[in-house]
Amino acid sequence: MRRVAFTVGPESTGLRLDVYLASRLRGFSRARIQEIIASSLIGPAGRKLKSSSLITPGLRFTILREAEAELPLPEIPILYQDESLVVLDKPAGVPVHPAGRYLTHTVTGFLSARFPDRPDPAHRLDRETSGLLVCGRGTAATKHLKAAFARGAVRKQYVALVEGWPKERRFEVDLPLELGKGTVRLRMAVGQGKEALTVFRLLRAMQAPTGERFALVSARPRTGRQHQIRAHLQAVGLPIVGDKLYGSDERIFLRFIEGRLSDADRAALRVSRHALHARRLSLPHPADGGIRSWCSPLPADLAAFMGGLTQCRFPG
Repeated sequence: MRRVAFTVGPESTGLRLDVYLASRLRGFSRARIQEIIASSLIGPAGRKLKSSSLITPGLRFTILREAEAELPLPEIPILYQDESLVVLDKPAGVPVHPAGRYLTHTVTGFLSARFPDRPDPAHRLDRETSGLLVCGRGTAATKHLKAAFARGAVRKQYVALVEGWPKERRFEVDLPLELGKGTVRLRMAVGQGKEALTVFRLLRAMQAPTGERFALVSARPRTGRQHQIRAHLQAVGLPIVGDKLYGSDERIFLRFIEGRLSDADRAALRVSRHALHARRLSLPHPADGGIRSWCSPLPADLAAFMGGLTQCRFPG
């Protein structure tokens, strides 16, 4: 048996406990999750929690689980390293921090095994998002990097494959985001939340043999909200290809976390993960304040999907 510890983050506020765990213990049905809560979950001060309990930020609990093999950790390319930082090209599917079944096969696990000083990621990428991840070496460097991200001194560019074409080559989405109140409350929604601004630019307009339209767009977030790019693209009718959470049918996400995606679901998603890639990043170096920049090429899975499309002349 092993003890798996969980700490609830602010993005999960108000979720039922069983829904929260289903998003982290992939491959289990809702019924099995409820059995685990009843038999193996140890709450604060040893008390029991119910499947229907609504969770709050900072809640800590532990689950006793049989040891199971983790998914193999793919090679994580190191693009740059010096005495202050390490820059990784994170593959899709690798979580940054331990969660659920991912305990050691994570970015932090990779860093701990590869570097004696255990560099610390200075920002976050979703598990399915690929691309550039900057990590600080030592307390001072990490604090400097995190402060640079917090004050907007880091320039980030993502690329995303989306369904449909934008109305213009360059467009901005300036819509505040807050936690949604629907069935899936991990999903951010446009509302009265925090200010959020993303600048988008069309890179390539494409069409499938069936006539469906797709586009490759660049995204430069001016703020750093949870799921900002994904939520903003969904809000303007351009959902990211493969996005289970911000696609047209949130029931696909529910089936995904319960481990019961159908062939029809996979066909609707088109690719196995959301097609978002952290491509370029520039920041002030912790040692001298000089600007350093890095670029990550488009991953093979996204390039392969685009290979089946025809580039089109954009009318705008």
